[in-house]
Amino acid sequence: MNEVIGFVGVGSMGGPIASRLLDTGHELVIYDTRPEALARFADRKVTVAQSPREVAERARIVLVSLPTPDVVRKVATGPDGLCEGEMMRIYVDLSTTGPQTSEEVAERLARGGVGVVDAPVTGGVTGAASGKLVFIAAGAEAVLAQVMPLLAHLGQVEVVGARPGMGQSLKLINNVLAATHMAITAEAMVLGVKAGLDPDTMLKVLNKGSGRNPSTEERFPKFVLTRKFDNGFANALMRKDLKLCMEMAETLQVPLWVATAVDRLWMQTVVQVGPHENTTTIVKTIEQWAGVEVRGQAASAA
Repeated sequence: MNEVIGFVGVGSMGGPIASRLLDTGHELVIYDTRPEALARFADRKVTVAQSPREVAERARIVLVSLPTPDVVRKVATGPDGLCEGEMMRIYVDLSTTGPQTSEEVAERLARGGVGVVDAPVTGGVTGAASGKLVFIAAGAEAVLAQVMPLLAHLGQVEVVGARPGMGQSLKLINNVLAATHMAITAEAMVLGVKAGLDPDTMLKVLNKGSGRNPSTEERFPKFVLTRKFDNGFANALMRKDLKLCMEMAETLQVPLWVATAVDRLWMQTVVQVGPHENTTTIVKTIEQWAGVEVRGQAASAA
C-alpha cells in the first residue's frame, strides 16, 4: 500500500500533478487557500487539511507547487507552516522561486531534520496531466533516492546537483530561454504581417529553416494564429520568473543584455495586456504598437 503523500498548492500546475498521483494509486492529504482549487477534488478520495502544518503532521513526504517566493516561505517556514508538522521528513518544492528562497527554506527545514529536494518542473499543464513533466532536481543523494519512485509517476527526473537551489538556477535559465524565443517570435510574426506576409505561410517556412523554435513550432500555431491564447501560463508568472533570473544574474554579476530587454517587454505586456492573460498574448503588445494582427486561417474561419 502506498504511503500518504502531502501536497500543498493544487492550482493550475499542482492540481494536475496531484490528480496524477491519485490516478497512480497514491493517497493524498492536500491544502490550498482557494476553494476553487480544492473543488476539483470534491469527488476524489483525498483528505483536505486546514493548514500546511496539518499536512506535515499527516505525511512523511510533502510536495508543494506554489506561485511566488513569499508564498513558499510562508507555507514552508511561517506560523502554522510545514516546519511545525512532526511527521514530515522530506520536502519537495516543485515551484519556481529562485535559488535564494530554496536555500533559505532548506536551511530552516534542515534544523528540524527535514531533507529538501529542489525540483522545479517544466512541461506545462499538459505535461502535468499526462505524466510527462521534467523535474530539474537537486538535493542530497539519499533524499533524492527516496522520492525518485514517486516522481517517476509524474515524468522524467534530471538531477543537476546535490545542493538545493541548483535546480532553481537551471529552471530560471530554461524559462528565460522560453520567454526569449516567444518574445522574438512575436516581434518577427508582427513584422512579417506588417510586410504583407501570410502568417500561416510564414510559420510553414520558418519551421523548415534555421529560425524555428518551440514558439514557431507549437505556441504560435496552437495559441496565436487561432487567437485562443489559452496556453495555460500567466504573464505575471512569466514576469516573476524573469525577475528572479535578473536577480540571480545580479547576484552572480553576469550581464544579461538580451534577457533584460525580454524582461522589459514582458513587464510592458503585464501592464498593457494584463497580468492574468496567458503568455502568448505578448504578441498583442507588439500588434497594438504596429497596428496589425497575427491571425491565421483557422481563426478567420471560426
